[in-house]
Amino acid sequence: MSTTLDHAHGHADDHAHDHDDHHPHGWRRWLYATNHKDIGTLYLWFSFVMLLTGGLLALGIRAELFKPGLQLFQPEFFNQLTTMHGLIMVFGAIMPAFVGFANWMIPLQIGAADMAFARMNNFSFWLLPPAAILLVGSFLVPGGATAAGWTLYAPLTTQMGIGMDMGIFAMHIMGASSIMGSINIITTILNMRAPGMTLMKMPMFVWTWLITAYLLIAVMPVLAGAITMTLTDRHFGTSFFNAAGGGDPVMYQHIFWFFGHPEVYIMILPAFGIVSQIIPAFSRKPLFGYTSMVYATSSIAILSFIVWAHHMFATGMPVTSQLFFMYATMLIAVPTGVKVFNWIATMWKGSMTFETPMLWAIGFIFVFTMGGFTGLICAITPVDIQLQDTYYVVAHFHYVLVAGSLFALFAGFYYWAPKWTGFMYNETRGQIHFWASLITFNVTFFPMHFLGLAGMPRRYADYAAQFTDFNMIASIGAFGFGLSQAYFLFFVVLPSIRGGEKAAAKPWDGAEGLEWTVPSPAPFHTFETPPTVK
Repeated sequence: MSTTLDHAHGHADDHAHDHDDHHPHGWRRWLYATNHKDIGTLYLWFSFVMLLTGGLLALGIRAELFKPGLQLFQPEFFNQLTTMHGLIMVFGAIMPAFVGFANWMIPLQIGAADMAFARMNNFSFWLLPPAAILLVGSFLVPGGATAAGWTLYAPLTTQMGIGMDMGIFAMHIMGASSIMGSINIITTILNMRAPGMTLMKMPMFVWTWLITAYLLIAVMPVLAGAITMTLTDRHFGTSFFNAAGGGDPVMYQHIFWFFGHPEVYIMILPAFGIVSQIIPAFSRKPLFGYTSMVYATSSIAILSFIVWAHHMFATGMPVTSQLFFMYATMLIAVPTGVKVFNWIATMWKGSMTFETPMLWAIGFIFVFTMGGFTGLICAITPVDIQLQDTYYVVAHFHYVLVAGSLFALFAGFYYWAPKWTGFMYNETRGQIHFWASLITFNVTFFPMHFLGLAGMPRRYADYAAQFTDFNMIASIGAFGFGLSQAYFLFFVVLPSIRGGEKAAAKPWDGAEGLEWTVPSPAPFHTFETPPTVK
């Protein structure tokens, strides 16, 4: 073993400069990319473009809701905006961003030379731009985009124009991309770890992605089935969800949420992984309860398969089912609580510093916990029947998804960007981005809890006058939040790519892991000789 390592090492030294200099340049580098870092970069840029696209639609929604009465859009177009905002954010922004982080960081964190299937990796990325074009382009066809809500419930889906079919095909393509990416991630993690890196020595980010990838493989085909049945109901005379032909629209909800609830955890588990890397680094202590974190993550994934119908308490299910789904949903709070407890215990008596990544991570814990509590409230059946389809639900899932997934993505960007670009971002601007985002986020979504409790239904283009004040506050906050992300692009991301203070190989003194053993920026080829993990 040692001789082959030595031989490989000498070989790597001879060819190191070749590899660094001879990667393709220009458009070919990106179109034919097989390097995990390039593909990770493509995913991250794609997801950011989709984030801004989905954000623009959200600003359209908030502009319409600034005051009662129809100002800007007809109700049909308003529903297209809400539907497409949800689809673009979930399938175009959050999920590809986490896959981008996985591509960039997993090989670096486990000491692998690259992902297991480099060409499949390229293919799974390049499926996304055509899917995005189909999805966003559906606004331009006769009848416009689908307006059935991002959950695409029947029977609305059978009444839409061609934009609905474009949406279905876009989701199929994105689903295929997710499945290929997941197969790649699982194979890489299980087969390509450096010598000495046992499963229980892997960084938490790698663990959360391993579990997430299994979830994706399990549930993406379920979504594909649901939307294919919708497609055949629309065009081939089947009656899966058509009551007139003996079908059942509620069956669609069961199938969709059997995908949809694990999907929620697909979007939060990698976020837990990122936060579990950052909190120990800036507390300068090892992660408290590493083993319990791994088991908690696995428990969340397993439990996610038995709680789907808590989205359906208002559909008239029997009391026995309501009780089962209510208790099962509450049970998920236990492993999630373990995680929050472990993060706080890691910070306890650590020598903490508050650089931007740590601010985002602490902001994540604070706001995600609030979102978790509002979720627990929705788990209580009699309460949820009152709150279902009100702005309370909108507030709840934005606290979990924006303050959960998106804040963790920002935390990961600030933490690892020096390794990606070779330059340190501007710390002051990073902190401005954090505080602006945190404040405007809460100004936007906190009032929605009260709107929902007062009975304002979601997905309506108009509302009664008594809801005006809180809607105005929310709309102002939303535009502030949008501006904060524009600030992030122009004053943080672009300057830190172009230059700035040179980043050390290990810019954070508390950071642990193999990714900090390679220079910044990470060379085009890393770990041609696997490192040995002690």
